[in-house]
Amino acid sequence: MLDNLTQRLAKVVKTLRGQARLTDDNIQEMLREVRVALLEADVALPVVKEFIARVKEKAVGQEVVGSLTPGQALVGVVHRELTELMGGAKSELNFATTPPAVILMAGLQGAGKTTTTAKLGKWLRERQKKKVLAVSCDVYRPAAIEQLKTVAAQAGIDFFPSEVGQKPLDIARAALDYAKKHYHDVLFVDTAGRLAIDEAMMAEVRELHAALKPIESLFVVDAMLGQDAVNTAKAFAETLPLTGIVLTKLDGDARGGAALSVRHVTGKPLKFAGIGEKLDGIEEFHPERMASRILGMGDILGLVEEAHRSVDQEKAQDLVRKMKSGKGFDLNDFKDQIGQMRKMGGLSSMLEKLPAQFGQMAQQAGGAMEDKHVRRIEGVINSMTPAERAKPELIKASRKRRIAAGAGVQVQEVNRLLNQFEQTQKMMKQFSKGGMAKMMRGMKGVLPGMR
Repeated sequence: MLDNLTQRLAKVVKTLRGQARLTDDNIQEMLREVRVALLEADVALPVVKEFIARVKEKAVGQEVVGSLTPGQALVGVVHRELTELMGGAKSELNFATTPPAVILMAGLQGAGKTTTTAKLGKWLRERQKKKVLAVSCDVYRPAAIEQLKTVAAQAGIDFFPSEVGQKPLDIARAALDYAKKHYHDVLFVDTAGRLAIDEAMMAEVRELHAALKPIESLFVVDAMLGQDAVNTAKAFAETLPLTGIVLTKLDGDARGGAALSVRHVTGKPLKFAGIGEKLDGIEEFHPERMASRILGMGDILGLVEEAHRSVDQEKAQDLVRKMKSGKGFDLNDFKDQIGQMRKMGGLSSMLEKLPAQFGQMAQQAGGAMEDKHVRRIEGVINSMTPAERAKPELIKASRKRRIAAGAGVQVQEVNRLLNQFEQTQKMMKQFSKGGMAKMMRGMKGVLPGMR
């Protein structure tokens, strides 16, 4: 997201090296680059103008202290202003009410309201141990009710049934009554959307809000809408007392400007970001961390939190012991590590959270560890005998043919896997000898597409 802005800022930082302080002259070019990058990223023009003015005001005359270069000092200013632009601090969901806490989901058709409802329900169930109920008030699309029923089951949350012939207000009231009687902590109300804003939709959403008095009214908006996302958000903010915004499809081809514009235009905080189609593809929106990622600083805290949630701690400690000794790492461990990586969203998702110097590695990795490729690797390893997994050196030509046939792949795939494993083994030995730099270089050979 916003890769173009990241690259432009990195280029400007290089041009400012060696200068003693930030002046009108030496930041003018940088501000021009930032302005162009923001506009190309589809950030709204009024937002760009105000942002540039604030950066210039804070940056001009700032002394370059300590070991900082002028470029680094300027990036510090931009980082603070980007963080402020996106809300300053993380905004959490509010549950300060008598249960059930009603969360109203609003937005246009196709923005991802139904999937986001299930994602948030799963997130609350797993992270905060909430008992969640979801109901669909979209009686205009029969598939909408069925879709919510399906994704709610996948997310492990309760579903309140509704039918096309019912009135949305009657459905919502019945669901609220049911939630109270069955001691649910949270009730998600998935409202109807349209392809474009119209008065009938707005009137219906207003009526539901007045009757339910939700503690949270979340506006779900597709980040790929660009400028339209801002206009739509503004229209909803004028109709409803929104409490927050959820940006979906931030992992797609979006230029990302919506993330920088929506909060500024509506005055409402960005609370969550959708980062994938799967039901665990959602994360809390941290303005400071997002600013760091945009500026190529990475999001190490986010990576650590994801690892803590996803990684099997016992297996991780066992791997550390093997890394320290430089012995015992076999194909079973290799398969475990690939599985753990997939739980964390895959290699590309992990590398996105690392600082910019790893960006090239992320690009080269491409789709190397997509689910399809991971399943193929796991299939090949599963076709091996326990002895072969423990001692890969046993795998010669005839065994390779048998393994390939069992996994339904070509022999070349088995050879490729064994080469990757060998590279990983070497990397582990380098790590055990304290050679971190050597280990990072060794990573280039571990996965296909990384050179």
